[in-house]
Amino acid sequence: MSEQPPCVVVFEPCGSTHDWACEMEQCGHEMKLIAPQYVRPFVKRQKNDAADAEARVIAAQRPEMRFVIPKTKEQQAQAALFRGRERLVRQRIELVNALRALLYEYGYVFPTGLAHLKRIVAVIEDPSCDLPALVIAESQDLLLQIAGKTSG
Repeated sequence: MSEQPPCVVVFEPCGSTHDWACEMEQCGHEMKLIAPQYVRPFVKRQKNDAADAEARVIAAQRPEMRFVIPKTKEQQAQAALFRGRERLVRQRIELVNALRALLYEYGYVFPTGLAHLKRIVAVIEDPSCDLPALVIAESQDLLLQIAGKTSG
């Protein structure tokens, strides 16, 4: 593309699109990104790469078309950080639910939410607790994981 005269390059956003947008702009081309749902109505025949490319060209020529703005490297970094945080929150919720389910098998019922972890800890650490030793060990391991510490 660096050997081609400047032109408009149209992409549908995907995982590497923002990197490609930077590359195309460095080569002097104008980058336009169109969301797939806006391209779909312009596909005239069976879906394949050629039909998709033709549909993108037709869609890009429409004056009312809405384009996606390519993300900057900083925006991409912030999005990656946000996705990582979301993943950690989801994993913590899964661990808490696994702990609650484990204890539920032995008749201990706890409401959902992190606010009730202290009650769970109190039951597990209670010397008169009637849970089997393996269940207590597994519960302690899950609590360590929830706290963000690896078991060992």
